[in-house]
Amino acid sequence: MHKPELDRLAIGLMVVLCTIWGLQQVAIKVANAGISPVWQAGLRSLGATALIGLWALARGVRLFERDGTGWPGLAAGLMFALEFALIFIGLDYTPASRGVIFLYTAPFFVALGARWFLPGERLHAAQWWGMGLAFSGVVVLFGEHLWLPADQAWKGDLMILAAAVLWAATTLTVKASALRRASAEKVLLYQLAISAALLPPLSLALGEPGVFAPTLLVWANVAFQAVIVAGISYLAWFWLIRHYPATRLSSFSFLTPVMGVLAGGLILDEPLTTTVFTALVLVGAGIWIANRPSHKTTGR
Repeated sequence: MHKPELDRLAIGLMVVLCTIWGLQQVAIKVANAGISPVWQAGLRSLGATALIGLWALARGVRLFERDGTGWPGLAAGLMFALEFALIFIGLDYTPASRGVIFLYTAPFFVALGARWFLPGERLHAAQWWGMGLAFSGVVVLFGEHLWLPADQAWKGDLMILAAAVLWAATTLTVKASALRRASAEKVLLYQLAISAALLPPLSLALGEPGVFAPTLLVWANVAFQAVIVAGISYLAWFWLIRHYPATRLSSFSFLTPVMGVLAGGLILDEPLTTTVFTALVLVGAGIWIANRPSHKTTGR
């Protein structure tokens, strides 16, 4: 059953998911001390593929029936893998703080794509303003780094902007194709399995050393990414996409980088300034405006 508005369950779950995705930023930083980034992403996908596959088998989810999801599933998987490859490669050229701004343009691309692919989810003017306000919180948090001199930064910026487009395209593909009728497990497995197959060879092609300083802490953070992030949280995300408007759900993603900074302050002792809390207020206000119940007829 598709719901036209986000209810308390969806809102609460999105806040939890954004917190998990914010913690992922810390987990990646910690794991980078012992495992190369793209290799790490491949390990994450491999572990999550096994986990979700076992979960699906235990629940009797049909994964191999012919239901018209093959081609869109392949497309979603390729975009998912390419998205993460572009992010990790792009971060070699541009600082992570700049990359965040470009990556979190993705909700705008979802909203633009919805005009053609999800006509029942078009945003009204007030919702666009809300998304703009939420995005301004991200810019307040990281914007000072946009003006720092960096000779090759534009290359990384373009790569991460392309990753944002792919993120949005994956969401739209899941919502507008036969994948919308498939189980969340099957939708996720398309993406995890394909990225698990593609990312390790890409890591080798990039000359990454792979696992170079394995410690218990490093492996614990990889396990967190595989089980909690790529497994449980992504499964919940695709369940939400199946039942709620993708445009409204995507607006919550602006909360993720703020949660990442908060997590960095609490876990890694990184400084928490008034800018962080100003950004949190702007993001929260923008999400509230973007998700206020619409009193107009939507045609659903």
